[in-house]
Amino acid sequence: MDTRRPPALSAGGMVSSSHPAASLAGARVLADGGNAVDATLAMAALTWLTLPGQCGIGGDAFAVVREPDGRVWTVNGSGYGPDGGTPDFYTDRGFSAIPLDGALAVAVPGAPAALARLHTEGATWPLEQLWEPAARTAESGLPCSARTAGDVTTALTAVCADPDLKSVYAPAARPPHVGTRLAQSELARTIRELARDPGGFYTGGFAERAVAALQAGGAPFSGAEWAAGAHVAAEPSVSGRYAGAVVHQTPLPTPGWMVLQQAALCDGVVGFHGWMTAEAIDWLARSARLSFADRLALCGADNDGARYVLQPERLDLQRRDLESRCEQRTPVDVGIGDTTSTVAVDADGRAVSFIHSLAFTFGAKFTVPGTGVVLNNRLGRGAYLIPGHPNEVAPRRKPLHTLNAWVVTDDAGALLHAGNTPGGDGQVQWNMQLISHLLDHGLDPAEAVSAPRFTVFPGSDADVVGATEELRIEDTVPDAVRSELASWGHRVVAQGALDAGGSAQIISLDERGVLSGAADPRQEGVALGVD
Repeated sequence: MDTRRPPALSAGGMVSSSHPAASLAGARVLADGGNAVDATLAMAALTWLTLPGQCGIGGDAFAVVREPDGRVWTVNGSGYGPDGGTPDFYTDRGFSAIPLDGALAVAVPGAPAALARLHTEGATWPLEQLWEPAARTAESGLPCSARTAGDVTTALTAVCADPDLKSVYAPAARPPHVGTRLAQSELARTIRELARDPGGFYTGGFAERAVAALQAGGAPFSGAEWAAGAHVAAEPSVSGRYAGAVVHQTPLPTPGWMVLQQAALCDGVVGFHGWMTAEAIDWLARSARLSFADRLALCGADNDGARYVLQPERLDLQRRDLESRCEQRTPVDVGIGDTTSTVAVDADGRAVSFIHSLAFTFGAKFTVPGTGVVLNNRLGRGAYLIPGHPNEVAPRRKPLHTLNAWVVTDDAGALLHAGNTPGGDGQVQWNMQLISHLLDHGLDPAEAVSAPRFTVFPGSDADVVGATEELRIEDTVPDAVRSELASWGHRVVAQGALDAGGSAQIISLDERGVLSGAADPRQEGVALGVD
């Protein structure tokens, strides 16, 4: 199956997302004079409605912003675990792992604080103006997409167990039909309140209602950690080199460092092999396995593990191990990601790569009553009950994340590419593949996002550790390549065309000042140019 289509082109600005309505919201802002940050904020709010199983006000959010002068900064919206969340709290209640559903799965949402900081640092339009279209759409009801219907089907039992979720998505205890209008008046009211006062999410009436609901559900929140979640600062990116360019990534608690580690291990190697050859896939896959082993063993949200992993001397040792095929790794596990993302570039060259998530589908399947806000299950996904582990649950500790986003510039800071992809622990692998497609092989954005995808399984999600190692490869990679990989010891598992997952977005800028962009054909997204 040929999935190729040409990229969208523009000289005046461009957006890309996983849903046409979200892309249209961003394009309208650019067309009316807003900048890339404004467009990103408008798209973020629309995606709460277009992909409600993937993201929401009650989730987390991260962004990398490249300014016209070449400066790059980030916002990192990831919340704390509860103040009473000691390992003993969970083990005394008979848990061997933190639950993935319900109040015990929830971490303080970071998205409202991150969006507020993004607005303060870089927007030109009032937040009320940017989010009013989403509020109106929530009131009238957006037609249910195939993806949302599928998400409800996947999580139907848990959705029906939460009265607010059930009333919107499964009032008859069955998934909605595609095209059914899903009106959410309570969410519309919350969006408007949040636009007027984002801080009220953490310290006002909403905070009181949320903490009370979580406490009633048995979660050990004090309320103080919820209030502390309001404080998000703009931070520098973490950066590394690949194929003569500079890759800017989101810092901890994201795994942006994992992309930089893989880039350092693959630089000057993968690009000298043919595109999607067995040699290139083998090196990329084994680099990813090393990175996941390091994440599991060494790296937490609040330690120096990532800095240690990126030391040049250690990277040199790992490259030699890869060359001799004697790399050491630990088997870990990966779950399917439930996340969505956007990219925007304006006429001034300002670029924003943005990603937000509830963790798993519909997060903790737990709503704050009367608000329409679904809370994440990031604590259940990212915190461990393994004694002494870098990501062992602890009071007011942020779980290590799967989300990351990137911008690529030249040495002078000129924009080359901005992109990202959802997909759980697939993200750090697929982002590396996207960067390699662009920089090593000169693919355009449409070719890069539609290229055959391969995935090292398992990664390092906390829900199950120790799964059998696999190299999952879409079957558009030729049989001969997959057979060669199997002969080298990979347990190759074929997937259908476009079945790997993810929903990549890329916008590139060439030397003529022309933008080209594309959205992943694995979802219904679209890139739109503005001239």
